Amino acid sequence: MRIAVYPGSFDPITNGHLDILKRASKIFDHIILLIAINPRKKGKFSLEKRKEMAESVLGEFDNVTVDFTSGMTIDYCRKANAVAIVRGLRDENDFAFELEIAKVYKEQNPDIEIVYFMASRQYESLSSTVVKNKHELGEDIENLVPHSVEISFDKIKAFLL
Repeated sequence: MRIAVYPGSFDPITNGHLDILKRASKIFDHIILLIAINPRKKGKFSLEKRKEMAESVLGEFDNVTVDFTSGMTIDYCRKANAVAIVRGLRDENDFAFELEIAKVYKEQNPDIEIVYFMASRQYESLSSTVVKNKHELGEDIENLVPHSVEISFDKIKAFLL
């Protein structure tokens, strides 16, 4: 079985993430959407909420599960018997960052493959940070995130009012 891990903070999961997941799910037998805890980032949503949001939009995928880790992604891959790490690329900045990360992954586990998916044109500028910023400015995020994620933002907004 070809298992891949798709790591990220997914704070929140976006339509861009889902686009990459949809394409990767056609290639791998099983994908673990891995919510990685980055101690340098303060998330808008709790880990549990991010997992709940991700699970709420994965109904169309029968080969994707959600998990989380506070450890190293490469260690998680080893334990999960993953053959690949799935990553998305939007622009040259992502490429430069991902190149450095790939070197580290390969040093730690030469058997793991890093598989990159170019962002679809409509998602080239989309990130979780963009979604959060637009929402804070009162801008519409309807076309950027799944409906259930948009509702989660509305609940936070209502709570703060």
